[in-house]
Amino acid sequence: MAKRKKHRPYGPYEMFFKRPLGFLGALFGIIILSPLLLFTAAIIKLTMGSPVIFKQQRPGLHGKIFTMYKFRSMKDATDRNGRKLTDAERLKIIKEKGEEFVSSDEERMTWFGNFIRKFSIDELPELFNVLKGDMAFIGPRPLAVIYLPYYTEEEMHRHDVRPGLTGLAQV
Repeated sequence: MAKRKKHRPYGPYEMFFKRPLGFLGALFGIIILSPLLLFTAAIIKLTMGSPVIFKQQRPGLHGKIFTMYKFRSMKDATDRNGRKLTDAERLKIIKEKGEEFVSSDEERMTWFGNFIRKFSIDELPELFNVLKGDMAFIGPRPLAVIYLPYYTEEEMHRHDVRPGLTGLAQV
């Protein structure tokens, strides 16, 4: 297996075309889609309350961790007594007692959550990640941080480029 090369600085293509075009495309997309973004946020707020945006840490370019934004599509996790759980508490209960002691993802999904996932509307806040420079339009999808320890040397190369809204796996 070949050694992993060091990070190369972005060349002229990335500096003068890809990043500026991504920035302008995201800005244009946010402006054009703002009625849909606002409508979606309002429905989520009315049906599930706050927060409207789901935030999760993901590894990005060169493995740097960034916060990825998505519209929330699920109700809060609860235990069998209806008490709200943090993600850490939920994972701990699942590990110690099993999944039957917490609300399942299927139970937590709302009708509107199903709708926005079906049409990928839940992904639209990622345009703000493109605007910030954390993501690009095209690149490997960023996986959750919890998967980092399981990456092989070859899979780590996915962090040599900026993660994207869409990539080969989605085509």
